[in-house]
Amino acid sequence: MKEYKLQDWLPTTKKEIELRGWDYIDVILFSGDAYVDHPSFGAAVIGRTLESEGLRVAIVPQPNWRDDLRDFKKLGQPRLFFGISAGAMDSMVNHYTANKRLRSDDAYTPDGRAGMRPDYPTIVYTQILKKLYPDVPVVIGGIEASLRRLTHYDYWENRLRPSILVDSKADLLIYGMGEKPIRELVARLLDGETVDSIKDIRQTVVITSIHEIPKETENDTDVVLASHEQCLANRKLQSANFKHIETESNKYEARRLWQKCGDVVVKVNVPFPPISEEEIDASFDLPYTRLPHPKYKGKTIPAYEMIKFSVNLHRGCFGGCAFCTISAHQGKFIASRSKQSILKEVKEIISMPDFKGYLSDLGGPSANMYQMHGSDQRICRKCKRPSCIYPEICPNLNTDHTPLLDIYHSVDALKGIKKSFIGSGVRYDLLQYRHKDEKINEANKRYTKELISRHVSGRLKVAPEHTSDRVLNVMRKPSFKQFETFKKTFDTINQEEGLKQQIVPYFISSHPGCHEEDMAELAVITKKLNFHLEQVQDFTPTPMTLATEIYYTGYHPYTGEKIFTAHSQEEKLAQRQFFFWYKPDQRKKIEQELIRIHRRDLLQKLYGSFIRYDNFADKQKRRKK
Repeated sequence: MKEYKLQDWLPTTKKEIELRGWDYIDVILFSGDAYVDHPSFGAAVIGRTLESEGLRVAIVPQPNWRDDLRDFKKLGQPRLFFGISAGAMDSMVNHYTANKRLRSDDAYTPDGRAGMRPDYPTIVYTQILKKLYPDVPVVIGGIEASLRRLTHYDYWENRLRPSILVDSKADLLIYGMGEKPIRELVARLLDGETVDSIKDIRQTVVITSIHEIPKETENDTDVVLASHEQCLANRKLQSANFKHIETESNKYEARRLWQKCGDVVVKVNVPFPPISEEEIDASFDLPYTRLPHPKYKGKTIPAYEMIKFSVNLHRGCFGGCAFCTISAHQGKFIASRSKQSILKEVKEIISMPDFKGYLSDLGGPSANMYQMHGSDQRICRKCKRPSCIYPEICPNLNTDHTPLLDIYHSVDALKGIKKSFIGSGVRYDLLQYRHKDEKINEANKRYTKELISRHVSGRLKVAPEHTSDRVLNVMRKPSFKQFETFKKTFDTINQEEGLKQQIVPYFISSHPGCHEEDMAELAVITKKLNFHLEQVQDFTPTPMTLATEIYYTGYHPYTGEKIFTAHSQEEKLAQRQFFFWYKPDQRKKIEQELIRIHRRDLLQKLYGSFIRYDNFADKQKRRKK
C-alpha cells in the first residue's frame, strides 16, 4: 500500500496548513461528518473537486458549536467562501428514530459517538459563520440542504418550514450532485463576480427580489409555486407544489421554480444535464487517500468500515419509490462509470494492507441499474414520469445487464480478488421484465443466475417493502407477486448450485395507505414464505418525497385522492408489531388486535388454532365503563 503523509489529506488544522506553506485559504468546508477522504463522503468529493480547480481548500469536520466557537475561528476566513454540508445523511434521520427517539450512536463519527453535531447543522453552522464573518459568503449543499430547497414538511417539528436558505441566511444553495455547479461557481468568482451577484448558475437556489417573479404562473421556462404563506394556510396547495417540484426535478429539460416567502423569492435554477461518463470518472479518479484523516488514528468510523472494500458503479435511480430521496438528490438518470475507472479503484482496494480478497459490494443506489438508459434519448428528453419502472417498465428502457456482467467478470479476473459480492439492493422487477429483444432477456437470465450463484455473501438484499398491492401502488413498487416469483427463482438456483443462501426482504410499516389489516395480512403471507422478518422499519417522513407529502397533506398530489396514514405512536406500534408475530412476547397483543379489527380468520393462519379471546371486545368495553 502507498505510504501517505499528513499533507496527502486536505488540511484540517492551522498546523497542517503551515506544513503546506500556505498563507491563505480559498475555501473552508464545514462538515457534520468526520473527514474520510473517500469518494463516498460528500465533503471529500467537493474538497477534492475544488482542489482540482487549483484552489487551496481546508476542511473543519464536526466543529464544536457549544463552546467559544474556536473551531469556527481557528482557520480564519477564506478568500472566496465558506462551504457547509450537514453530512452524508440528513441530520434528523441521523439523530432520531421514526418514533422521534434519540439514537445512541452516529455511524459517521469516530467510534460511533453520538452528539457530535447539532440538529440541522446546515442552519446552525451558517448562522455561526454569518455572525463571526458577516462579509464572507456561505454556500450550502449536501442532502440536508438539497431536500429542503423549498417549503417542506418537517416531521420532527411537525410543521412546514420555508426553504433552508431563508432559515439559514446562506448566500447560495447547491442541490443534487455538486461537482458541476461548484466548478462553475468558482470559475465565475475567479473572473471577478461575487456570490451575491450570481443568480443564474444551474443547479443552485438563490434568494432574489419579488420583482423578478414571472407574471405568468406557468410558461416554457418557469413555474411559480404557491407561496410559503399560502401553503401554511392550505395543505392542498403544498400538495400541488410537490407535483411541480418532483416533475421538474425528474425532467431532462426542466423549468425554473419560483416561490415567494415573506418579502423575498426563492428561485430554483434548472439542473445540469446528467453527467457524462468522463465527468463521473473524473470525480471518482481524484487523488483520494480512501482513508479517514490521521487525527482519528485508533478510532473506528462505522460508516467507513461499511464501505471501505466496496465500489460504487453509478449514481442515480429511476425507481421513483414514494418514500425515497435518491432521485430527488442524485436524479433519475443513471450516470455510470467506465470499466477502466472501476477497475482502477478495485486495484487500489487490493493494495490495502487489511484487504483479504473480498469486495463487500459492487453496487450503487440500486445495484443493477448500471448503464441503463432510454434506447431513444429523444423520448427521455420529453418524459415527465418520476419513475422509469412504475406503474410499469417503460418500453424505451434498455434493461440489458450485459455491461454489468462484464464488470463482474473483469473484477473477478483481477489478481487479489477472491470474491466480489453485491451488497446493494437489487431490483428484481428489472430481472423479470420481458424485453422485446430476446438477447437482452437471455442476458438478464444469465445475470440472475450469476448474481445468485456467485455474488451473494450468504444473504441477498431485496426490497418488496409490502405485500399489499394497494399499499405498493402508493409506494410506487411492483406487485408482491413479482417478489414471490423471484424467491422461487432464488430457491431453485440455490438448490441447483448446492447453496444454502438466504434472501433478506425489506419491509416498511405505517406507510401512507397502509392499515393494520394490511400489516396483519403481511404477517400471514411472509409466514407462509418461511420468513422471520429482520430488516424492517417504520415509515419516516423525510423532506421532498411523495410519501411525506401524503403524510402531511392527507392527499395524493397526482390524483387528489384522500389517503389514510398512521400518525400517532399507538397507530404506528399497532402496525409494527405484526412484523414480529413469531416472538412469544408479541403474541397476546397481536391476538387481541386481530380480534379488535375483526380478523379472527388470521389467527389460525398465524398461530395454528383459534384462541381464548372470543369475548375480548366485550371485556374491553366493560373495563372502559
